[in-house]
Amino acid sequence: MESRHRLAAASRNGHLAMRRVERQHALVERLAAARGQRRTVSGLAREFGVAERTLARDVERLRDSGVPLRVVRGRGGGVSLDVAPVVAPIAFDLAEVAALMSSLTVLGPWVSPSATSAMRKLAAAVGSDGGSEAELRRARLGIERD
Repeated sequence: MESRHRLAAASRNGHLAMRRVERQHALVERLAAARGQRRTVSGLAREFGVAERTLARDVERLRDSGVPLRVVRGRGGGVSLDVAPVVAPIAFDLAEVAALMSSLTVLGPWVSPSATSAMRKLAAAVGSDGGSEAELRRARLGIERD
């Protein structure tokens, strides 16, 4: 079996995939904390205890998924999160909120403060407390009722 096929097969292993997802989440969190400053792939790889190539693959997967990462190659290069200072409001329907919540459940809503906060906000927005408070939360988050 070719090495890239073995690698692809190995990445389908549930435990390894989960470690990769957790590492990629933590990578985005670290880059967000750097506030636009470039971090070197070698430094990040050391922090995560993985090979530079593994970290480079993580960056590539995240970019392919649409995460706005800026990569500068060569001396003085590195990786940064290229985002606006303020995140624009997003409107989700109930099915989209459910998809996000199930993804957070797989990741583990306790894996980081931002994951915990996101899960709380999503749950509160779709919660049925029987009154206008839930509707206000949904409106604030831009969640549309089906």
